[in-house]
Amino acid sequence: MNGDPAIFLHAFAQAIAVMALYPPGHPSRERTIDGAYQALAALPAGSVRSFTFLDGEVICGREPLREFKNWDWGDRLAAVGIQRLEFERDVSRDEFEGFLQEILARVTPSATTAENRQMRALGVRFGAVGVQGQSHLRSAATPAAPLDTSLREEAETLRWMQQEVQLHGAIPLLEAEAVVRSLAVAMHGDRRMVFPLLQLKEFDQYTTTHSLNVAVLAMGLAEKVGCNKKEIRAFGVAGLLHDVGKIRIPIGVLTKPGALTEEERRMFKHHPADGARLILDSDEALEVAAVVAYEHHMMLDGGGYPTPYYARPTALASRLVHVCDVFDALRTRRPYRDAWEAETVLRYLQERAGSEFDPSLVQPFVEMMRENETQICALPDAELAAPRREDVEVGR
Repeated sequence: MNGDPAIFLHAFAQAIAVMALYPPGHPSRERTIDGAYQALAALPAGSVRSFTFLDGEVICGREPLREFKNWDWGDRLAAVGIQRLEFERDVSRDEFEGFLQEILARVTPSATTAENRQMRALGVRFGAVGVQGQSHLRSAATPAAPLDTSLREEAETLRWMQQEVQLHGAIPLLEAEAVVRSLAVAMHGDRRMVFPLLQLKEFDQYTTTHSLNVAVLAMGLAEKVGCNKKEIRAFGVAGLLHDVGKIRIPIGVLTKPGALTEEERRMFKHHPADGARLILDSDEALEVAAVVAYEHHMMLDGGGYPTPYYARPTALASRLVHVCDVFDALRTRRPYRDAWEAETVLRYLQERAGSEFDPSLVQPFVEMMRENETQICALPDAELAAPRREDVEVGR
């Protein structure tokens, strides 16, 4: 019989609490450890043996456990730097007890013992989650060990979502939210973000790579300007879906190295309306994402597209995603131009603050990126001329 992650988590928390009360060998202590170990052994191998604690949520693999919303033990673990637990393999009962002892030492420092410091590798990793090999998950009782969190699964999920939209005309909301949760975990691994998360390998993967990067940048900027957690996640989903309307543009047009024809320009300029319609038809809960899809090419001074029927300000989420969208687009090599150096793009944003971009968003965005200067400076340099006007206008 397959095990229940909820049963394991309750048994795990109970074991930690009882271990804090009773010494090794006490019947109550041994009984609760046995119960937690049996609950773990009943779990099938794979993602169901991976738990993430973030922003009041508990995520098993990639699925949130709704009944554990604002779970006290999740908050306690995250507060001491344990945002993720991964059981890499089947562990023995002794190894499991040793792992519990290490967790107890984290949440109750006075419980640290010589026994805890002498343990061998236990087949369990725990700690904060980072990105691109900079994670802070560690094997129990061993030095910190790197863990590949390259976002491959998130990219594959997003490509699957794009195929579903092409085939069925509907956006899978649960998968979109799952990808954004994974990106949020990656962002908060060590309370610093690493930009860009993904580097473009093939031009036909541009929309996937770009959408993931814009989602992370949007969540980072939303957090920087003081948005609440609900808004941050909503902006992340909006960043992920902002270009969904481009699925109706042929790949040959998306990757065309030369100038666009009038018909091709028309296709590009129609993708915001196409995207907004796709999103609204999929789920009413995606209203913010639909607004951003429609408005993310509108400029502060009224330029851009689509042209509104009357002058009006765009939504905060749209202005925020617009900054992130342009930054990542210019940082990416395309068939018709090379990538720009990060500082060159930041200057571009600053020069156009007040006309194309909201200055109240450009400045915190620049600050956010320069706080990560060691990450962005190592990327290829490019002293390039301004992008072609037609490419900026149609969002290439």
